[in-house]
Amino acid sequence: MTDWAPVLIGVVLFVLLQPGLLFSFPGNGKQLEFGGMKTNGKAIFIHTLIFFALYSILILAVKVHIYTG
Repeated sequence: MTDWAPVLIGVVLFVLLQPGLLFSFPGNGKQLEFGGMKTNGKAIFIHTLIFFALYSILILAVKVHIYTG
């Protein structure tokens, strides 16, 4: 039995937290932009920190497990 939770959670968070896809914080013109499909270096850094925090919380603190087999 393998634990697929880290892979699945990582992929879902990566897709949802791409800067510019759903939102971009900080945006190019405003502090928060929705669906702009544009990004900058600060937004990439902030979204990376948000990804790491959520991933760490879900995998280490909440201990989510998805077993197959």
